Amino acid sequence: MKQIEPTDPSGLSQEQAQAEFLQLQAQLSAADQAYHQEDAPFLDDAEYDAIKRRYQALAEAFPALKEAATQLDSVGAPVSSGFGKIQHVVPMLSLGNAFEDGDVADFDRSIRSYLGLSASQPLSFTAEPKIDGLSLSLRYENGVLIQAATRGDGATGENVTANARTIADIPQQLEGAPDVLEIRGEVYMSHEDFAALNARHAERGGKLFANPRNAAAGSLRQLDAEITRVRPLRFFAYSWGDLSTPLAETQAGAIGRLHQLGFQTNPLTKTCNSVAEMIAHYRLIEAQRATLGYDIDGVVYKVDELDLQARLGFRSTTPRWAIAHKFPAELAWTWLEAIDIQVGRTGALSPVARLTPVTVGGVVVSNATLHNEDYIRGRDSKGAVIRGGKDIRIGDWVQIYRAGDVIPKVADVDLTKRPAEAVEFTFPDTCPECGSDAVREEGDAVRRCTGGIICPAQAIEKLKHFVSRKAFDIEGLGAKQLEMFYGDSDLPIRTPVDIYTLADRDAGQFTKLKNRPGWGDQSAANLFAAINEKRNIPLGRVIFALGIRHVGEVAAKDLALHFGSWEELAKALDLARPAALAHRTADLAEEREREQASSEGRRAKIKETRDGALSRLELHLATREAWEDLIGIDGIGATVGLSLSDALANAQERAVINDLVAQLNIAAPAAQSQESPVAGLTVVFTGKLEKMTRDEAKARAESLGAKVSGSVSKKTDILVAGPGAGSKEKKAQELGIRILDEDGWLAEIAST
Repeated sequence: MKQIEPTDPSGLSQEQAQAEFLQLQAQLSAADQAYHQEDAPFLDDAEYDAIKRRYQALAEAFPALKEAATQLDSVGAPVSSGFGKIQHVVPMLSLGNAFEDGDVADFDRSIRSYLGLSASQPLSFTAEPKIDGLSLSLRYENGVLIQAATRGDGATGENVTANARTIADIPQQLEGAPDVLEIRGEVYMSHEDFAALNARHAERGGKLFANPRNAAAGSLRQLDAEITRVRPLRFFAYSWGDLSTPLAETQAGAIGRLHQLGFQTNPLTKTCNSVAEMIAHYRLIEAQRATLGYDIDGVVYKVDELDLQARLGFRSTTPRWAIAHKFPAELAWTWLEAIDIQVGRTGALSPVARLTPVTVGGVVVSNATLHNEDYIRGRDSKGAVIRGGKDIRIGDWVQIYRAGDVIPKVADVDLTKRPAEAVEFTFPDTCPECGSDAVREEGDAVRRCTGGIICPAQAIEKLKHFVSRKAFDIEGLGAKQLEMFYGDSDLPIRTPVDIYTLADRDAGQFTKLKNRPGWGDQSAANLFAAINEKRNIPLGRVIFALGIRHVGEVAAKDLALHFGSWEELAKALDLARPAALAHRTADLAEEREREQASSEGRRAKIKETRDGALSRLELHLATREAWEDLIGIDGIGATVGLSLSDALANAQERAVINDLVAQLNIAAPAAQSQESPVAGLTVVFTGKLEKMTRDEAKARAESLGAKVSGSVSKKTDILVAGPGAGSKEKKAQELGIRILDEDGWLAEIAST
């Protein structure tokens, strides 16, 4: 069966991408909880990877979405209440994914770019099978196993020490090990042992495990270690965390040392000296996959030299020096029973295919994305033909595609099986939730509800975002409770501020709330206490929780660090508003001219149009400076700036925000490093850096508590200028800003 190539996400409009992005985010959150905490995944690895890669692809194609990509920052799930907690000294992070040979080449290029290595300079990697099991950390002190912990959420894991001691592959004591040695690896179950375990359970009429990974995870996470003892668990060691002394100078050498200490390490691990060798080893392992006797779902590549790993460091949830090259997924055919329209937080109408359930790669799929009305018609966002121009109709026999680049979607239609009564699908022009007009603006692929705050779908989704884990995270106030309160006539919650007035509106010792089904004196008291606890909240969380379009967790933290208080941020946005409007006016004029530009003369006219639009507004200098300061914050830019400006300029939204802020005690962010000589300073890098790459320089500055900006302004404290600095250096000189060369900058931070 021929595989259908996925649509390039960069062909989608911003609104279309946003709608799909939010759906994926919810799916990933639920899947993480089911997989890491409940040992009951409803997606297999291929489907999860498909969803996450599409999610990441959208974030990368649309920079504004990347700021909101909270699931890219998540690792695992919180620990279960049934176990004690162990804080990981070194976080247990996840891995980035590659799905095609080109992704591996991109990984190699990104490493070289970060380290400043040319394509001809030597760079070695290890390649090893990626075991499909449960991650485990083992801590040895003076050669004795003292504790074992699951990954948990990456920072805190479950204490499963008693259970780990029952696994034969895990030594209780080590000879010749460093004084402190934290081993990391994967607990798994072989195919043979899994079949025997299920056979024993079947004989006793017990519950059967769905697959070896679930069996291994469930066995390790038993509250009774004696149950774990009789389960046939195994362990591969492949990494380490906290160490008193290094194991070796290379990844391969360290793995060899682990084997010498008595740990099982994978014999298929190999050192590769090129992308071609890495891919060749991937093909070799893939060919042996069915005969290994245990489950793997890809191959992991790691930079071999440990000094280079240290230089490369980590992103928020993944190391820069490693990536997992995943195996491809599958295709399946089924009937399309219905097309439902969902309304997202931004009002976007998103079509979802309801399918006769079909098993694809061991997972039952009953829903698939249809993206937008153009996709249903057999067109992409630019009007080009896809699927040979075949439209999608209710009743069709459709192909479901779950390869690494996309979530489950309808990829093809078999017209020979189309029912005679099947009719072309008519996309609604009114919102199915509130009946408001659903408008599709020119050049936009998404149709959007105009109801705003009167649309329950938008209001509820905004509230759910407000109380989400990385926003206000109010215990006891989740999606179900919000839906109940939203429709409540006595104690409604329609906006975030309603949460904080709930207790005042329920006078008489919770008499209204405690009489509802599922609520009593204690649960009502707990909820009000949880709400009051979150009156004290960091500024970054407040900004993120507002759900302003394009403003994700990272952007919110950057804004909080830059402005320090809500009052300063709001004042800056009010001051910058005229310049923001001028920027939009100029951009629209430029875009119209760009479509017709075909020569240098036309491009010159574009510039004149843009400059004219700005000058005609006769903006005050302070307004211009406020706007430039806002969009000059590294990672913010004009898209986020305009979105923030629009949100606070909307009278209804501003009133809700003002009322909310009045209920809170908002804490200013603390600098990452209070002892650093550059903590709290705004730094701009320009020109060519010769002793470190720009990414390294930025990461280092931020780790020392500095704020890194992309443009020079009066608020800039230091300009680090390499050769070819150009206009930024000239502007810094005019403003009297301190200018350092690269050596001067390194000397400045040398003490740290």
